[in-house]
Amino acid sequence: MNSNQHGAARQIAIGEEIVAGFAKYKLPSVVPATSRDRGVGPHRRLILRGASLIDGTGAPPWGFVDVVIENGVIADIVSVGAPGLAIKPERRPAPGDFEIDCHGKFVTPGFIDAHAHIGAPFHAARGVMPSADYVYKLWLAHGVTTIREAGCFNGLAWTLAQKQASLDHQIAAPNLYAYAYFPAINDYLKTIHTPAQAREWIRRVAEAGADGVKFFGAPPAVMEAALDEACAAGLRTCCHHATLAVSRMNALTTARWGLTSSEHSYGLPEALFDDRTVQSFPADYHYNDEYLRFSTAGTTFLQAAKPGSAKWNDVLDAFLSAKHTFVPTLNVYDANRDLMRTRRADWHDRFTDPTLMRYFEPHRGGHGAYWYRWSTQNEVDWRETFRLWMHFLRDYKNRGGRVCAGSDSGFMYQVYGFGFVRELELLQEAGFNPHEVLRAATQSSAELLGIDDSVGTVEVGKRADLLVHDTNPLDDFKQLYGTGALRLDEARQAGVWHRCLRYTIKDGVVFDTGELLTDVEAMVAQAKDREARDGI
Repeated sequence: MNSNQHGAARQIAIGEEIVAGFAKYKLPSVVPATSRDRGVGPHRRLILRGASLIDGTGAPPWGFVDVVIENGVIADIVSVGAPGLAIKPERRPAPGDFEIDCHGKFVTPGFIDAHAHIGAPFHAARGVMPSADYVYKLWLAHGVTTIREAGCFNGLAWTLAQKQASLDHQIAAPNLYAYAYFPAINDYLKTIHTPAQAREWIRRVAEAGADGVKFFGAPPAVMEAALDEACAAGLRTCCHHATLAVSRMNALTTARWGLTSSEHSYGLPEALFDDRTVQSFPADYHYNDEYLRFSTAGTTFLQAAKPGSAKWNDVLDAFLSAKHTFVPTLNVYDANRDLMRTRRADWHDRFTDPTLMRYFEPHRGGHGAYWYRWSTQNEVDWRETFRLWMHFLRDYKNRGGRVCAGSDSGFMYQVYGFGFVRELELLQEAGFNPHEVLRAATQSSAELLGIDDSVGTVEVGKRADLLVHDTNPLDDFKQLYGTGALRLDEARQAGVWHRCLRYTIKDGVVFDTGELLTDVEAMVAQAKDREARDGI
């Protein structure tokens, strides 16, 4: 590295490299949340009365129970009755200073979005970005009480400040875990060039307060050193195995080096190759053409070993041996197999910010805005890719491997909160039963983040991150969408929209999901009015 490169690296604060990369293109950070206008509490003593409990471990519903929450922590879970029997008042805990009547309702753990972004500076290229408040309220309205910020696109310091504000109940936001971008790839910003620099950076980012590190790839020696140092520093890691780096190390390579989780599907089919070592690309392929990048990504699994083959089973066993986790984010690629359905989703008109929608629409230069040539054959390829990908995830889950729910919303027509619910649906499509889906979104993701001692299941001593549902959400995940699911009112013979999530409780603070959705709808309407006035 020459002296100019050394100087540039020294001038960029640790964890802010991704911000410097965006700044080259005059793309600003998202406007942070600064105050809280929703949520009641925290409370000294909050009680949920008479609920049916689904605890997130895979156990079936049971109850009725009264859940006692003191200062944001579950203090007691008291069995007070059973279906068909009257609840005896003497069995119930003493009154709280705030209570929620949960008779006929279901309580589950809060959801953990294991791959999330608090907006993205990419969006600024198409107009005024929605604020962090828009993103947070959509997450809370869909039951997401914790997120793993995979890359800290707004910078590590920005994310840590928002994390603290959330912990202090100063803003209406989920709990945030900050995974800083590892700056060792050419197409964003590269300041790390040697294994020694990688180790120093990891030590410094741990000292700066990062919860983990997000990789997109690196030279193998640099990546191996960074992963080794991260393990020593107690930092968890995730990787989007980018196409420019995956030919030198696939997901199995990095899993063996200690990588905690693989994001998306990249690097997995490459580990399954049995008649080649590098993916076959079309003659006109160019990585910076987003259409070619994503259409070709839909053919990688088609070049890999088939389900049930010796290679397939060997790779499953190797990932299990490495105790690796997959966070597939299936939903963010859902449009690839049915663009029209995803583009016309029920929620776009009311809840999708106009700048966000404009960013999703086809245009050159926008990451994930590659729809200008999308074809029937592309959708056919991606449907087969999903079939093979889901088969692997199902096999991995059935052998005891960990698969977690993450959304990566903000790209490819996937909107915060809504995309997470879609991920639950797609895991069910992949062969996870509803209880396994719930566990992927709660207990398993808590284990992935290393916070399962405090969240992920409903147990005494854990943080009160809980959801109150009017009906059992496991009966139909569509009920979790902010729009609800269209159902028939038999008496009127007319369609009605049914939504099951009533309250999201984060750290003992109670959020009315209807109020949050009303706020977001007003934000979207105001943004559209502003654009109409400005002639956009």
